[in-house]
Amino acid sequence: MPRFEGQRLSAPDWDDADLSESVFTDCLIEDADVSGANLGGARFKDCRFVRTRFARCDLREAVFENCGFADAEKKVGLIAAFSNLEQARFVNCDLTLSQFDRSSLYAVEMRDCSLRGARFERTDFAKAFGRKVVRSAATFRDCTLELADLSQARLAECVLANCDLRETDFTGADLEGADLSQSNLFHAILAGTKLAGADLRGAEVSGLDLAALATREGLKITASQQYALMSALGIDVHPD
Repeated sequence: MPRFEGQRLSAPDWDDADLSESVFTDCLIEDADVSGANLGGARFKDCRFVRTRFARCDLREAVFENCGFADAEKKVGLIAAFSNLEQARFVNCDLTLSQFDRSSLYAVEMRDCSLRGARFERTDFAKAFGRKVVRSAATFRDCTLELADLSQARLAECVLANCDLRETDFTGADLEGADLSQSNLFHAILAGTKLAGADLRGAEVSGLDLAALATREGLKITASQQYALMSALGIDVHPD
């Protein structure tokens, strides 16, 4: 099991390399344009990634803790294209402006992460368990997803709890049965979004237009939230 500690890895030649279960601690990884590498089960702690791109890489069950990916100068974060991040975990990571392009994020877990402006283009949070059984799974907890693009995402039954979702684009997304409790949905874009059965209790919902949703049956809210939702529909709610 390879171990890297306190190293500067500039333009590493990891193409098609087997780095599964590797451990990286306090490393600087820069200009890594990696294709076909196996990083399944790898552990990254206190690492800094600069201009990193993973293409067709296996990152299943990889763990990133206290890692930074954002490049303020280039205005880009992590780029993961056609890669497998199933059951990967990101804890307290800066993924600002990251791009997940046609990658599998089934059962991914992100906690206390900044994903401001991140894009999830054709990202798959679902997995088939048979011809007729498809399940979605993902956990975003205490994350910043402000201005992120999750349009068309399949996030049914997933967790996006206590997250900053201001101006997040959920156009056409499936959030049925999702846990959005305590999240800030102010000015979130929800045109054509499926929200039936979703849990919005304790969430900031002022400005949320119920009429713009594709589904809303069984939506869970508190009594105090109904005033904000009715007001957004142009209904003047008066106390009894």
